[in-house]
Amino acid sequence: MLARRFALYLDLIRWNRPAGWLLLLWPTLGALWFAADGWPGWHLLAVFTLGTFLMRSAGCCVNDVADRDFDRHVKRTAQRPVTSGAMSVKEALGLGAVLALLSFGLVLTTNRTTVLWSFAALAITLIYPFAKRFVSIPQAVLGIAFSFGIPMAFAAVQSTVPAFAWWLLAGNLFWVLAYDTEYAMVDRDDDLKIGMKTSAITFGRFDVAAVMASYAIFLAVWIWAGASRSLGVLFYVGIAAAVAQALWHWRLIHDRTREGCFKAFRENHWLGFAVFVGIVVGYALR
Repeated sequence: MLARRFALYLDLIRWNRPAGWLLLLWPTLGALWFAADGWPGWHLLAVFTLGTFLMRSAGCCVNDVADRDFDRHVKRTAQRPVTSGAMSVKEALGLGAVLALLSFGLVLTTNRTTVLWSFAALAITLIYPFAKRFVSIPQAVLGIAFSFGIPMAFAAVQSTVPAFAWWLLAGNLFWVLAYDTEYAMVDRDDDLKIGMKTSAITFGRFDVAAVMASYAIFLAVWIWAGASRSLGVLFYVGIAAAVAQALWHWRLIHDRTREGCFKAFRENHWLGFAVFVGIVVGYALR
């Protein structure tokens, strides 16, 4: 019985689908390197890696509770623990609260500025699941939520959040818009039936163009960031690898097949990883 409950908890937090938390991790760690002007130290690396995983898992709990009445109408999500009735709303929210508290415990090992910013991060995490009912492009709200590790990384290192951090957040928001629009393209037909608002629906026939423009803006901002820190040629090798992946994603999504769009979404963490490795190597060899 305990093994069965534990398996449900792992399913709820998407344990077997790590792409989700990796999408949050790479820009957060990239920002940590920028904030520290190089190696940030083991303590902050551990805090932000574990904290990213815990908060993304807590967000899954809240999201599945908020979307349980919608998810049952979508084949891909109908068997999620809360939607299928295998787990109660109270139990899912309880798990989410425990995970969020564990993450907050990690934040308490940093400084007061980071602690204060963590409350804003939590608020955005709680708001996003409900944005899909009211905002035409809820992926923009997700973009803020998924990018909030960036200002928190600067707060942890510098005890302040400079304009540079907000530029990184703005750029990363467009990456989130790109990959979550790909994700929304998978479920567009189902979302239209149930009245869900998504960027794939809002962009309509310009969805592919919007995805590629978003990739371009994201990469342009982070290229500027690396150039401003004189990271050198190997940083641009990482960027080139990211550009190549973005072009490959265009091939996957331009026919708008469910399989192609979902594969593009699932593989996006490698694009972020390429940018992150470029930053790390650029600093190491600067």
